[in-house]
Amino acid sequence: MLKVLALYRSSVGKKVVMAVTGVILFLFIVMHMLGNLKVFQGPEKFTAYAEFLRTVGAPLLGRGQLLLITRVGLLVSVLLHIVAAIQLYFMATTARPVEYRRPMHLEDTYASRTMRWGGVIIFTFVIYHLLHFTFGTVHPDFVHGNPYSNIVAGFQSVPVSLVYIIAVGVLGMHLYHGIWSGLQTFGANHPQYNRLRRSFAALMSVGIFAGYIVVPISVMTGVLR
Repeated sequence: MLKVLALYRSSVGKKVVMAVTGVILFLFIVMHMLGNLKVFQGPEKFTAYAEFLRTVGAPLLGRGQLLLITRVGLLVSVLLHIVAAIQLYFMATTARPVEYRRPMHLEDTYASRTMRWGGVIIFTFVIYHLLHFTFGTVHPDFVHGNPYSNIVAGFQSVPVSLVYIIAVGVLGMHLYHGIWSGLQTFGANHPQYNRLRRSFAALMSVGIFAGYIVVPISVMTGVLR
């Protein structure tokens, strides 16, 4: 236990925490996207999918219990991810109080330079997204038990859809640098892997961006109604 705490106190340990929690959150993002795409199968199948999420684990677990456990695990991962990121930032600031005249990043991109602000935007959007589609607090036409209708009605608002698309774009940039640096943390840090890591990160981030925005675009264009 003491060794684990000692490792976490180091920058390497915090990067490992960020990488591991990043993988957990990345897998959730992919699974959530695939679930969202089931909306194209129609109201009945999408509603059945939503019901499955609440009944999976039965009869060992009660209705919604596994979903609750998953949400708690994701919340813990998010908090650890944020805390580690903040601590790494202050460690870097303390070690280097005066900024370099030129960026010293190995991968100096717009995505890498906006990771912190991107994280804040994503965190804020996630809260809004939950209030909108999960709890219905800010959804004027929210109907409990009718997820298909909630999605269609929600994305018929152009401002809501645009905010969603922009937020997913920010998520895509965050994922690009996160995947790139995460692979480096896990050991794929040899220069010969740089192009492969960059290509994989770009492919995944663009694919996730496209997989998420296709739903609001389809609603706004009348494909989903």
